[in-house]
Amino acid sequence: MALTKKQKDVLDFITEFKREKGYAPTQKEIQAHFGFKSLGSVQDYIKYLTQGGHLNNESNSVRGLTPAHMSSQGTEEIPLLGSIAAGVPIEAIENTDTIAVPMTMLRKGNHYALKVKGESMIEDGILSGDIAVIRQQDQADNGQIVVAVIDNETTLKRYFKKAKQIELHPANSTMKPIILKDREVEIRGVMVGLLRVY
Repeated sequence: MALTKKQKDVLDFITEFKREKGYAPTQKEIQAHFGFKSLGSVQDYIKYLTQGGHLNNESNSVRGLTPAHMSSQGTEEIPLLGSIAAGVPIEAIENTDTIAVPMTMLRKGNHYALKVKGESMIEDGILSGDIAVIRQQDQADNGQIVVAVIDNETTLKRYFKKAKQIELHPANSTMKPIILKDREVEIRGVMVGLLRVY
């Protein structure tokens, strides 16, 4: 069931609130945040989101709201966009899979996951086959591990901005940094966590 913008805003607020505080907002907190005139409006939104399968509501609990994509085990489903390897822009990857990640890895904002291919980050403990959890953003601080797009190819490297250039450093002493002008690189996110299946 498709959501209106306001319905999505309410769902996003509940999700962000729960992610930050570890518990759901009350109906009064939702009312105050959006400036609704009555609790009835909040209840209408909750009813619609629950019926649409977007929200679980434990009716006997004041803080019983859980977005459906957040399970009660403290994990959240995020899109698994495929592998981070040369040759495929992120948008071109079919977004069909999701993966459950611990909520402790997630910050504010949108997240996605990519399967790591290759050996370029092994000295940072990032191995081929690992799942990198990425917060979507277009800027990064020096030293952060980023998803960068260069000539429509995605790569996972450590980011450094110098006076006249950007350097993307592998964590593999057999490989050299990639050195680029600012406009030649596009940041698509920063790594916030790593999952490994044994």
